Amino acid sequence: MNLLREIYRTPLALLTDLYELTMAQGYWKLDRRDEQAAFHLTFRDCPFGGGYAIACGLAFVIDFLDALAFEEADLGYLATQRAADGTPLFEPAFLDHLRRLRLTLDLDAMPEGTAVFPHEPLVRATGPILDCQIIESALLNMVNFQTLVATKSSRVCQAAHGEPVIEFGLRRAQGIDGALAASRAAYVGGCAGTSNVLAGRLFGIPVKGTHAHSWVMSFATEREAFAAYARAMPNNCLFLVDTYDTLEGVRRAIEVARDLRREGHELLGIRLDSGDLAYLSTAARRMLDEAGFRGAAIVASNDLDEHVIEALKEQDAAVNVWGVGTRLVTGHGQGALGGVYKLSAVRFPGQDWQRRVKVSEETDKVSIPGRLQVRRFRRDGMFAADMIYEESLGAPETPTIVDPVDSTRRKRLEADMGFEDLLVPVFRGGKRVYEPPPPGDARRRADEQLAALHEGVRRFLNPHRYPAGIEKGLHDLRTELILAARGAER
Repeated sequence: MNLLREIYRTPLALLTDLYELTMAQGYWKLDRRDEQAAFHLTFRDCPFGGGYAIACGLAFVIDFLDALAFEEADLGYLATQRAADGTPLFEPAFLDHLRRLRLTLDLDAMPEGTAVFPHEPLVRATGPILDCQIIESALLNMVNFQTLVATKSSRVCQAAHGEPVIEFGLRRAQGIDGALAASRAAYVGGCAGTSNVLAGRLFGIPVKGTHAHSWVMSFATEREAFAAYARAMPNNCLFLVDTYDTLEGVRRAIEVARDLRREGHELLGIRLDSGDLAYLSTAARRMLDEAGFRGAAIVASNDLDEHVIEALKEQDAAVNVWGVGTRLVTGHGQGALGGVYKLSAVRFPGQDWQRRVKVSEETDKVSIPGRLQVRRFRRDGMFAADMIYEESLGAPETPTIVDPVDSTRRKRLEADMGFEDLLVPVFRGGKRVYEPPPPGDARRRADEQLAALHEGVRRFLNPHRYPAGIEKGLHDLRTELILAARGAER
């Protein structure tokens, strides 16, 4: 099933910025449309001040590319666009080219759930420059946001120390698209479920939920509300207890729980959505245990994130399940991942590949040239270092890696380390050759990846900087290209 087609019922060829199409017309008009190019999607800094990110969004990218086609309505709209002088912006012959366009590019990418680091390519697109160019904005949209939320989810789940985290963010997400993509990314990052029923159906995510304050307020008394809910949903009773007085709400939940038990059912738990969660949860736990409901869960919500959960843990809060919404699905603390998509090599007909580099006064904005791969080294089962290298140059037996933004930081890697290359073939010649695993498998991969990361890299405050660098031969070549580019511009 193509999930994007399931959601939108139409290809999304116009999900792009205008300049992608004006550049595409330029390539077409200058007869460069079949010129080969390589682009890489990377990010420059780990989000949330952390030490890692979790790759996500590839499944959306695959579905987008699989279905990409310009329909007549799309072309009709483009035909209405005007240049500054009032003439048509796009030539009819170019629109005919778009009408017939079918992507023939190669795409390689890191599987979802992979732990990734700055300057490493999450996606590599190689093929006709026109094909590679027009997909830029959509790829960035899908990978940037979902990687951001998957990383936030990973951090929140890490703070919960293995206790279930349920994503509650639908009502606060940035629109329908943001809600669906965030629910999926949050699950990949580690959440145990979502309240978003449509996301559950589309992505196979477990759906969870209780009742709202409005249910309680619609009855004359809180006890009556709980009793009515127990009659209606005897096998799914988890009461929201803070509508009026939280601890009184716990007492009434216990009274109804006793009635439930006499009918052969058990109270699943209670939810706290306001107030001093550390104090209230410990008091509620004591009341539930004394009443014989030791198995009843205590769910906490109310603007939680990794830092709040960590603080509650330090106060010995008696919470078993965490409902995290706004601060998860919006990537609270960082508005966007800041990923970029840069040209790194071109090949003209009949010629070899020529590497390209973007130069900047800001060191971290200088791109890495070539057609890149990422090799991850392990020692004793733990991640030891990542090396960005150029496939055509290969990798020496005992390579040295150089920090992309500080050439004085270097690390020599030993020959006896195990390793794997992280970018896997996804499309070849425009044909899909990779089936993305379901979100549950990506979630398990994320768990395994985090377990192989040193705890210093995972910590929230001043995390250790994981050694991810450029192979020295490629670094030296990059330096030569930078010097040549700066000299050429003088």
